[in-house]
Amino acid sequence: MKKGLIVLGIFASLHVFGWGVIGHRTVGYIAEQHLNKKAKKEVKRILGNETLAISSNWMDEIKSDDNYDHTHKWHYVTIPDGKSYETSDKEPDGDIIQTIERLINELKSDTLNLNTEKENLKMLVHLVGDLHQPLHVGNGTDKGGNDIKLKWFWSSSNLHRVWDSGMIDSKQYSYTELGNTIDHATDQEIKNWQSTNIRDWAHESMELRDQCYENIPENKSINYEYSYKNWNLVQKRLLQAGIRLAGVINKIYG
Repeated sequence: MKKGLIVLGIFASLHVFGWGVIGHRTVGYIAEQHLNKKAKKEVKRILGNETLAISSNWMDEIKSDDNYDHTHKWHYVTIPDGKSYETSDKEPDGDIIQTIERLINELKSDTLNLNTEKENLKMLVHLVGDLHQPLHVGNGTDKGGNDIKLKWFWSSSNLHRVWDSGMIDSKQYSYTELGNTIDHATDQEIKNWQSTNIRDWAHESMELRDQCYENIPENKSINYEYSYKNWNLVQKRLLQAGIRLAGVINKIYG
């Protein structure tokens, strides 16, 4: 019984960490297309033959390593309705906003050994993606939608999981196919998106999360209609995350 509970706990924890494999790789892949020459060289120095896309899920992969238990709360932030990040209670061990800001400052410092620099960069890639998933900026009432149990195409799921991976996986794109499909931002959009900061991105997600809760019927069974009404937003947030990640990396290394 104890073993079963452990397995169940691990399974449940999978759905508090991000876009899912395809979503995170898409963000990393788009970012790669918008790095300047010097930043590309530095990323190659740090990651070797591993790309931003492939490294993007590392922070989820280490969740089963006890040495990284302290990172679990770094994947999200809670900003209740009617509050701002600045007026919300802060996690003493850090949240996604504090962590991204710290990672950027440490990477800019040029004082890290290669292993720490690699870990920081991988975390940065992942967390910029996470911050653009609206339910990673939780309202403090339902664990970012994890407590909203529902049926997704007639299978048991929850609202957070639908946004992390359900809608993306249902399209059956590879990450390169999805990246190439949505990576068509205009020069003005790129300029506008990269001119904003981490806290702006969080408040965008906060403002968008109401859409995540809309159009859920009383029987909590959602499928094609829900995906149709929200797919454009999923694509936009993945694209914004990739463009902004590239902007951050260019400023650090370029």
